[in-house]
Amino acid sequence: MYSVVYMKADYEPWYQFEEWQSHILDSWSFQTETEAQAFLEHKVEEFKESYTFSKEKNGFYAFWDGKEVCYCENCEEDLQLYHGLFITSELAE
Repeated sequence: MYSVVYMKADYEPWYQFEEWQSHILDSWSFQTETEAQAFLEHKVEEFKESYTFSKEKNGFYAFWDGKEVCYCENCEEDLQLYHGLFITSELAE
């Protein structure tokens, strides 16, 4: 099984820092990688219409608009929020 994952965090999704799963907002499960890939491509097109900026790295997609930020108390500054999409088999098992 495969899952398409949508996460929102103050880092790009390809970093998958510890406890990255806590940033998942939604996920969709599929029997085959082909089905998951087709759905991911559909979601990527939707997100490209909604966000000003996007970047792809090794099958992970990040989207942002430059205005959506969160305050980091440790850094004492605003951090950009990223909307991430990618496929994983880890959640689906």
